[in-house]
Amino acid sequence: MKNPRFTILAAFILLALAIPLANARSLADNRGNENSKNTPGAVYIMTNDSTGNQVIRYDRANDGSLTFSGKFSTGGLGATGLTGSNQGGIVLSNEGKTLLVVNAGSNDISIFQIQGNLLSLTDKSSSNGIMPISLTIHNQLVYVLNSGGANGKGNIAGYTLDKEGELSPITGSTQPLSGTTAPAQISFNPQGTILAVTEKSTSLIDTYTVNTHGVASAPTTHTSSGSTPFGFAFNNRGALIVSEAAGGPSGTSAVSSYSVSTSGDLTTASASVPDNQQAACWVVVTGNGKYAYTTNAHSGSISSYTIDKNGEIHLLQSIAANTGAGDIDMALTRNSGYLYVSIISSHSIQGYKVHDDGSLSWVTTITGVPAGADGLAAD
Repeated sequence: MKNPRFTILAAFILLALAIPLANARSLADNRGNENSKNTPGAVYIMTNDSTGNQVIRYDRANDGSLTFSGKFSTGGLGATGLTGSNQGGIVLSNEGKTLLVVNAGSNDISIFQIQGNLLSLTDKSSSNGIMPISLTIHNQLVYVLNSGGANGKGNIAGYTLDKEGELSPITGSTQPLSGTTAPAQISFNPQGTILAVTEKSTSLIDTYTVNTHGVASAPTTHTSSGSTPFGFAFNNRGALIVSEAAGGPSGTSAVSSYSVSTSGDLTTASASVPDNQQAACWVVVTGNGKYAYTTNAHSGSISSYTIDKNGEIHLLQSIAANTGAGDIDMALTRNSGYLYVSIISSHSIQGYKVHDDGSLSWVTTITGVPAGADGLAAD
């Protein structure tokens, strides 16, 4: 006859084991189906006004629709000619509580802390260069890309961001680009150990290693697979996905992917996979690392790609969405449930639902975005 105490004890042990296993399974299911968790959030864009830069906030509902919420002064100046030339001019911190914005006309960076639907300006710091155009953040490390303005001698510079929302420059972090380059974007890899910068005019990609003190190395330059590398994003496995505007000629745009070593060396995984559109410039990658999207500014379309486990990409849809000409900056919400696109020709922002198969369906358009607006961030 079985001991009843043993039977009860065994039952409790099995139950204790089952609960964490069930939770782990539920967690894995949610991670694999990020789009099922659509919660309210916000979308941000900057006016880039040369007489006084502002951030515009739009509240985002569960269904992806947007409602104007407010404008907030950065305390700095925008710059004529910035719009349509960069990616990452406005970024959210990893936890979505801090917003960072470039002021290309006054050579500084503004920091806001997000409190409900309000933004509180906590710092405005020199970009340690001329004409800041792109920002990236990893935990408390921030780097800015300065284009160099008229002289074209750009650089990158690093900072730490404290809990009060204030920046402190990192000694020794300022590094040059390869030369007069017309850079487009800077970004950390997922681990925060590598920085990448695209150079449009030279068709080069620069990489920098970042040490444990947050100091970037001198650049290592790599020839892009195709001409005019522009926007890019890393997926969760560290693959680097880069658009190639190819100077804008019709039907010549493409996207390439690279693996990145710990020393910053690039190895081509997929070379210049065409999207059969014109002027592929801005790139985003879903949080699960499976899909990449690029806006084609001259074609007025969004193209989609799949990304496999080896970092190789394959064209999913040449035209995943028709936006109208002038689609530039893109941003995905934190759970990749919605994709937002800035359209300069119609002064609007369009929103799309991202489905589990990577397809897009339109959900909203909000008009009245100021001419010359730049950057896009979503939460």
